[in-house]
Amino acid sequence: MTEDLLLYKVALSMIPGIGGVLARTLVEHVGSVEAVFREPLRNLIRIPGIGEVNGRKIRESDTLVSAEKELAYAVREGIRIFFYLDGDYPRRFRECADAPVVCYYKGVADLDMAKAVCVVGTRHATDYGRQICDELLRDLASRGHQLLVVSGLAYGIDIQAHKSALKYGLPTVGVLGHGLDKLYPAQHAPTAKTMLLKGGLLTDFPSGTRIDPPNFIRRNRLIAGLSDVTVVVESGEKGGALITSDIASSYDREVCAFPGRAVDIHSKGCNMLIKKNIAAMIENAEDLEFALGWIPEAKMRAPRQQELFARLSGEEQRVVDWLKKEDKMDLDTLALAVEMPVRKLSALLLELEVKGGVVALPGNQYRLKY
Repeated sequence: MTEDLLLYKVALSMIPGIGGVLARTLVEHVGSVEAVFREPLRNLIRIPGIGEVNGRKIRESDTLVSAEKELAYAVREGIRIFFYLDGDYPRRFRECADAPVVCYYKGVADLDMAKAVCVVGTRHATDYGRQICDELLRDLASRGHQLLVVSGLAYGIDIQAHKSALKYGLPTVGVLGHGLDKLYPAQHAPTAKTMLLKGGLLTDFPSGTRIDPPNFIRRNRLIAGLSDVTVVVESGEKGGALITSDIASSYDREVCAFPGRAVDIHSKGCNMLIKKNIAAMIENAEDLEFALGWIPEAKMRAPRQQELFARLSGEEQRVVDWLKKEDKMDLDTLALAVEMPVRKLSALLLELEVKGGVVALPGNQYRLKY
């Protein structure tokens, strides 16, 4: 990759008002990233989604000057620049239509590790939340999984996920809502410094980007996009973790959540995700392994089945018998099969899920856990 070509790639990502989707449209229509900056205005305004306002921004902006400064900073600081058409662009981002055109990375972790888990949650983490976060990563590490742990370096569950990953020898990447020239919150700088040696920091914002709350919402798509599964440890009824889980679901990625007490405000978001079948309920690393197919089903099925199925009611047994016949079933189909009202079946399935016999999947689908 020549420096001139890289200059145009960075500049493309810095055009005001042109996001990842429009940038891809531009390159597709004009044939190359360099041609974007050479194309006559009359041709640019004909491109779908561009129009005269955006066309003039492309022709008149000083993005090439800004990009040149950004390139110099990246070289000086040892920052890698990934462009969406290049071979080293993170493979999971390729599956996301709104993934960034350019992202900046500093660190040693392989962003394309075979397994990648993002662990997110409330900034106001409880002792319970920090404990289950730590135990999850401890157990995944002890069970021999080579995986990348992704989070957002925020207060609460995010920073706990990074610290636990480092403690148990798992590479961890923090996704930032600003450039690599600063760190927010500043209190997490020591952890971030260690992560550069044993993981990394990633962003799609250039240096000089000011700290701005909307940017942290935008970065959530990178957290979800870089991961195979989003694990929500604790969350209130609103918050960044729920935004990340929504994005992950839109990418057709797995979402899992730890349940909490009904009266706990820090678990209301997790409970809602489980209740609405947006997330699979997990209680430990083994549950996560099973949800993702990381361990052979036969390894855990027989003894657990014998223990669980010996204490089922007649109605529960009827549901289980049908789920044994299928890999998974949606709620309505299962209700017809077992001849039970949907509301009653939903309550029964929740009871089976709490007992650890059934897994709720996105889309109102269910399958046996063992």
